[in-house]
Amino acid sequence: MPRKRSRRLSSALILMAGALVVAACGEKYPNSTFTHLTDFNTIIDGLWNRLLLLGTIVFVFVETLLIFTIIKFRRREGAPDPKQTHGNTTLEITWTIIPALILVLIAVPTVDAIWKTEAKASDSSIQVQVIGHQWWWEFRYPQYGFTTANELYLPAGRTVNFQLNSRDVIHSFWTPQLGGKRDVIANRTNYIWYTPDSSLAGSVFNGFCTEYCGSSHANMRFHVYAVSPADFDSWAAHQKENAAMSPIVAPAPAAPATPAAAVKVASAATKPAAPAATKPAAPVAAMPASEGYVFPLAKMPPHTLPQTPFPVGDREVKFDESLLAGGDAARGHELVSNMAHMGDVPCLTCHIIKGEYMVAGKQMFTDDNAKAPNLTHFATRHTFAGGIYPATPAMLARWVKNAEHMKPGSLMTTLGNGEYAPSMKSKRTTGLDDRQIADIVAYLLSLK
Repeated sequence: MPRKRSRRLSSALILMAGALVVAACGEKYPNSTFTHLTDFNTIIDGLWNRLLLLGTIVFVFVETLLIFTIIKFRRREGAPDPKQTHGNTTLEITWTIIPALILVLIAVPTVDAIWKTEAKASDSSIQVQVIGHQWWWEFRYPQYGFTTANELYLPAGRTVNFQLNSRDVIHSFWTPQLGGKRDVIANRTNYIWYTPDSSLAGSVFNGFCTEYCGSSHANMRFHVYAVSPADFDSWAAHQKENAAMSPIVAPAPAAPATPAAAVKVASAATKPAAPAATKPAAPVAAMPASEGYVFPLAKMPPHTLPQTPFPVGDREVKFDESLLAGGDAARGHELVSNMAHMGDVPCLTCHIIKGEYMVAGKQMFTDDNAKAPNLTHFATRHTFAGGIYPATPAMLARWVKNAEHMKPGSLMTTLGNGEYAPSMKSKRTTGLDDRQIADIVAYLLSLK
């Protein structure tokens, strides 16, 4: 009986060892951090290799001594009792010095790597403010004057300095193939920087939140597009523009000619704006002549494309997709920009669309008080909802209708009429019908 058990155990161990060997034979690791694609990862990979080498040497040395000792000094029939030893100064000094030397060999390169990766980024770096939200990423480019969400463009060959903050709980910013992770904390600013290799132009990488932050932690992703400096400049120049179909900003009124008129204007300026002023009264601008650079969807490798399926069962969101072909962007613009189109929280008090709600040439609401992703050039993005859905009309329509079913814990209000809203624990008796949602989808997909 014991022999059968021993054979079974041996067979199981051999099978497990074979499975591990086969698993180790894979060649592609699309989200591996052991790359030399940035200076940051090169430093970390060099440190890892040194520590692994030293650890392997220590392991082999210790295990060899252990096996030698077990065999040489094993108990033998008729052998005398072993001599009792009460101390060996030479041996004790030796096994103290050797570990100390090993620790020095580990500590020196580790501290050196820490100093290099924690050093201040160069003054010529591109600055990106990363703000973590439950459960999406906000990216601000203060040097260029625009904000985007969930999709990060970086020029290959230029150092990028990330300033990390959180609007709520602790998150963690990590793009495995490009750089080490950093925690994103409220009321504290952390930094991380790296330089994407100049050969990376035309590449895309997955990014993740790696600190548990709530029910949709696993759905808090983003994409990093490494592009050529010229393509980055083209993309950034377009991102600064107002949204397509946004109102044309009227020229500022001329200065009053008389003191009395000046007093009248100044008095009017102190009064709160009437509700009607929030609606776009100016003509609607045409689509910009140039859409700027957008990373080609066809160049995105399969592992970077969202594979999240439509929710099913109790969370299924039904939508008449035949209406999408007839969606009217102008009607959708009116629905989104009209603050009183229904009794919900107005779209543009949470979202920002640059060019909407302009007062005296300035945006009424800013990114500092926005609670949801900036939508100014939404149609230039390939994903939405924290990077988990492709930006297709069918997916977007269901998201507008019932975001709470599409993404657990979503803070976006359920807008579809008759939809069950988990946050309210009841079905809606008002809201948008499928035709109105199709119009909003058409408008959002016009924001190029």
